[in-house]
Amino acid sequence: MDDETLKVFAYVNISSYRVKTVKVLKGQTKTPSAIARDSGIKLNHISKVLRQLKNWKVVECLNEDAHHGRLYRLTSVGDEIVDHLDNFG
Repeated sequence: MDDETLKVFAYVNISSYRVKTVKVLKGQTKTPSAIARDSGIKLNHISKVLRQLKNWKVVECLNEDAHHGRLYRLTSVGDEIVDHLDNFG
């Protein structure tokens, strides 16, 4: 992991909500409500977490213009980070 990715990893790893969100998205594309359901986190929190993760380039939205049913997936940075998060429980 390079230094920039390590900084992003540390940012994600200090929040259980961010960790759970990234793990739920591993290898999948999901809507915020599916992420909330699968992670056990309330939807209003998921929306905030997705914004944070998007700003850090961990996730990307595939259909930004949609008002409902937005689809999120991990970026290449997110894919690299999730593999290391699995080592931390």
